Amino acid sequence: MHDTEKSDSGIVAEKPTNKAGLLAAEWAEPRPGTKGNAEQQRMHRTQGRARMTQSLDRVRTAARLRKKDRFTALFHHINVDTLRAAFFALRRRAAPGVDGMTWQDYEEDLEPRLADLHKRVQRGTYRPQPSRRTYIPKADGKQRPLAIAALEDKIVQGATVIVLNAIYEGDFCGFSYGFRPGRGPHDALDALCTAIETRQVNWIIDADIQNFFGAVSQPWLVRFLEHRIGDKRIIRLIQKWLKAGILEDGVVTADDRGTGQGSVISPLLGNIYLHYALDLWAKRWRQREVSGGMIIVRYADDVVVGFEREDDARRFLDAMRARLEEFELTLHPAKTRLIEFGRHAAAQRKQRGLGKPETFAFMGFTFICGKSRRGRFQLQRKTRGDRMRTKLREIKEELRRRMHWPIPAQGRWLRQVLTGHFAYFAVPTNGRALNAFRFYLTDLWRRTLRRRSQRTCLTWDRITQITDDWLPKARILHPWPKLRFAVKHPR
Repeated sequence: MHDTEKSDSGIVAEKPTNKAGLLAAEWAEPRPGTKGNAEQQRMHRTQGRARMTQSLDRVRTAARLRKKDRFTALFHHINVDTLRAAFFALRRRAAPGVDGMTWQDYEEDLEPRLADLHKRVQRGTYRPQPSRRTYIPKADGKQRPLAIAALEDKIVQGATVIVLNAIYEGDFCGFSYGFRPGRGPHDALDALCTAIETRQVNWIIDADIQNFFGAVSQPWLVRFLEHRIGDKRIIRLIQKWLKAGILEDGVVTADDRGTGQGSVISPLLGNIYLHYALDLWAKRWRQREVSGGMIIVRYADDVVVGFEREDDARRFLDAMRARLEEFELTLHPAKTRLIEFGRHAAAQRKQRGLGKPETFAFMGFTFICGKSRRGRFQLQRKTRGDRMRTKLREIKEELRRRMHWPIPAQGRWLRQVLTGHFAYFAVPTNGRALNAFRFYLTDLWRRTLRRRSQRTCLTWDRITQITDDWLPKARILHPWPKLRFAVKHPR
């Protein structure tokens, strides 16, 4: 039997007789303290935010101290303050769902609408609407399906995410980086680069879960949620979103698989699913099964695992494939590879009469075994070629639509595009790709301007002068991964 304990915040938690201690910190990918991470979102600064944060702090503390407890009183935290914070955290220019409601329209009469939404949620009369299906192009030329929820569904989902983050941010493993408060793509990149450069890594598993957000088993997801969530009202609320269905071509379809990629709550549900299906298992495997070194970094459904020994890598890959199949997930056959990679890979392959080490892609970059100017091993990153080509095609199409805009208007838009590209890809060792992207963008602009007239005299000297006036120069903006990782994760 389990004893129960009720805190001053109204949280009723089932706790086992022998409480589990705190998990040991991981050396390879340690995490900073999680306190406060769940509130690092774009919230509206009001007194309600202070009340909400203070209330969730007690939940966060209880979740951190009692790892095995189930929280049975969470629904009251979805109040008007939480709904308001979730509303102001939404993107202002996001595409509307099936209701056609935009952020600006809802803001005009915000407080009465939030009060009415809160009453419907608490009474149980709130009914989510089907999500609108849309598609966006992927780098490989395929289409990625997205589910765009109605605005009120986004608000309630965002409020639920705020509450659940207070619990799960203390549970997630340190090597999980995707869609988490206070963590971003460059944190995952820094952790991976630092691990490869400082640990004994000779083999890399580049794994990708096939159609992850569409293949998630909803019954398994509910079972995973019930490990920590004992409040049936929260579970029913999530099940409503899972069963709401997708509207496409006037037909609503519902399935017992998938989380609706593109919805506000989908990233958190995906992290919870992989936390139980993969992360905890991989952590135990590293502690018990591996005979050499092992590192792992996961961002959503993209997983990179490094090993010192080849036999460990092959055993782990087979075991991971079987483990995911237990939870109705499969590894992508074309995107999952085991390659020889690391500081000794080039020398070892040369001894066997093989070519250069293979490369792998992660978070938009291609990872390469290179050398520094002094001839030492250097992990190099460059922009993925397919990502660059896809971006340039989008710019080309947009420039044709803006062909007859004044040059200053075109220059301001292209400056925004280039600045955004540099903000992500301007990492050390990627200088050539940055200069190449700027050169190709300049050439696209030159061709567009020449098409405006058959008697143009636009020369390269003239377009160079124009681009120097409007476009920023390519330069490295990010520090070396090891430096930033050492600041965020002090030993």
